[in-house]
Amino acid sequence: MTFQPRRSWILGVILLMTACGGQPSAGPVTTVKPTAASATAAGSGACSGQPTPAQTEGPYFKPGSPMRTSLVEPGMAGTRLALSGRVLSRDCRPSSGARLDFWQADSSGTYDNAGYRLRGNQSTGPDGRYVLETIVPGKYPGRTEHIHVKVQAPGSGVLTTQLYFPGVSANQQDSIFDARLLLKVQPSATGLTATFDFILDG
Repeated sequence: MTFQPRRSWILGVILLMTACGGQPSAGPVTTVKPTAASATAAGSGACSGQPTPAQTEGPYFKPGSPMRTSLVEPGMAGTRLALSGRVLSRDCRPSSGARLDFWQADSSGTYDNAGYRLRGNQSTGPDGRYVLETIVPGKYPGRTEHIHVKVQAPGSGVLTTQLYFPGVSANQQDSIFDARLLLKVQPSATGLTATFDFILDG
């Protein structure tokens, strides 16, 4: 996925506010509701047909997450993020009923290993689309900001991978960072919007 450099300074400012050198303020929750236009635009780029790279699961995956499309909870600190896109086959056909299981750190870089905060799963519709409301995760030692996900189409194997944010200086210090897994990010009135299409191999 290609990042447009002219937007990097905007994202950098927002990420510095939420993840670097300070505690974000825990204000009231602002729920990010993607508009019809943003849902249509999600993953509207050309399908390359190249499978999405797999990455390590990491130590913090927990099975049994609740089915939901919003991970935002009342009082949750952090920059709101509306993530959307498609699950596609290698021949660029939408995958209906594909399951996506997301998990991530909070704005301070901490995972909830006791419960299911910032964890959730959902399934795509006939058009292969998904929409997730969450926050920008914080970084922790040795890792840049990232979101974990497992994607599985009916009758197929599981793709385990991670998604990254463009314009983050810590990307280059992260030993497993892969530029092919960069989100396409834009600022919005309520935070950020981002898109990513998953292409499954088989």
